[in-house]
Amino acid sequence: MTDESWWEPETQLAAAVDAAISESARREWVQHVAHESVLIGRQGIFTNRLRPFGYQLSYRSPGLEPLRAGAWSEFQHERATAHVLRSTFGRTNLEEVSHDRWLFVRFPRAYLMGELPIPERPDRLVIEIAEHVEIDRQVVASIRNLRDRGFRIAVPGFVSRPSQRLLLPHADFVKIDVRDLDVEGRPVVELARSYGALLIAEFVEHRWLLEHSCDLGFDLLQGNELEPANVLDRSAAGIARRVA
Repeated sequence: MTDESWWEPETQLAAAVDAAISESARREWVQHVAHESVLIGRQGIFTNRLRPFGYQLSYRSPGLEPLRAGAWSEFQHERATAHVLRSTFGRTNLEEVSHDRWLFVRFPRAYLMGELPIPERPDRLVIEIAEHVEIDRQVVASIRNLRDRGFRIAVPGFVSRPSQRLLLPHADFVKIDVRDLDVEGRPVVELARSYGALLIAEFVEHRWLLEHSCDLGFDLLQGNELEPANVLDRSAAGIARRVA
């Protein structure tokens, strides 16, 4: 079986569904989407020389505050990820979002396991494993498969849990909440980089945290001290033919 063959049934099904949609229904849908608010959150990720490197993308809903991630059901996680993917890769003018940089998107288990499709854009998309995902052998095998397909993998919220350590050999990026390093400090940082991943300091909220992150040798930085998250409205972008 080739690396691509696992998603061929989904592609065939999508084509069959497309063919079954009448032209009038298709026009009505395009008109509906044209008036729909298509929002995503975006926060910059910078090098330790404060040069732009990439963006963290997150779910936003018109007029609603995002729920605390810990209060979400698995279905809500999946819907939120689907919204981010449709708003980004499912629309034209992707470079208006990426500016030729990496796009970090959090993925729940169903995406990691191939039950839901991931856009074939390893040139732009970094697959960030959602923190609530239970890491087992099946997930690790799927992560390995995604890397074989060219995707970069990010491990967020690293605090040296055994399950997180299982992911280190397969991680291109490891994120650490720099606010948590006042006790553990350098040993956690050194463990996180032990397999060669680039380290991202998250929640750099103050100048002293920026300086502390640089002192600890972080490669990349993310937080409000550098750039607060902003909301992009992708409503004006056209509809891409297919997300994946």
